[in-house]
Amino acid sequence: MSVNLSKGQTVDLRKQDGGQLSRVRMGLGWDVKVITKKGLFGGTKQVQRAIDLDASALVISGGRVIDTVYFGSLRSADGAIQHTGDNLTGAGDGDDESIIVDLPQVHGSVEHIVFVVNSYSGETFSEIDNAVVRVVDSAAGDTELARFALSGSGPHTALVMARVSRTGAGWAFTAIGTPGQGRTARDLEPLALAAV
Repeated sequence: MSVNLSKGQTVDLRKQDGGQLSRVRMGLGWDVKVITKKGLFGGTKQVQRAIDLDASALVISGGRVIDTVYFGSLRSADGAIQHTGDNLTGAGDGDDESIIVDLPQVHGSVEHIVFVVNSYSGETFSEIDNAVVRVVDSAAGDTELARFALSGSGPHTALVMARVSRTGAGWAFTAIGTPGQGRTARDLEPLALAAV
């Protein structure tokens, strides 16, 4: 059973049977922008415009970012976090970009993994249709655990989406939703650090 999250809500990352999760996948999906343009003779036509959103994971330990997993660096230094590749348009159904986290393999010094999204092509989130982030149990057939809608959230180009934090009992997922400005994950480091 999936939980629709609102800003600041936290969900313990546990399997439905109460056991600890081993692999989670953060999926980011959005749609190609469809614009109506006026034609030369008074008619209209629908035109698709590509939107390039980027999902990234900032790995935090001791109050600083120690690693970043994004389209230019697809795997964390400890090998536990993997980005599946860059989608430049938002075309296609389902998740357009994904980051997989093998939780038992995350280095013991890591306290938080903060997931961010930025509009590399510069559109604001008020211009992006059907943007959603979700966390799924990838060890159990991609069972959706939580979902957070991003579309229509305002005139910003970036967002600190969520964080996965180490707890005494395992890991917890928190939807954050803090808006920001930036075209790269590096631009969002101050906001990500403020969110832990």
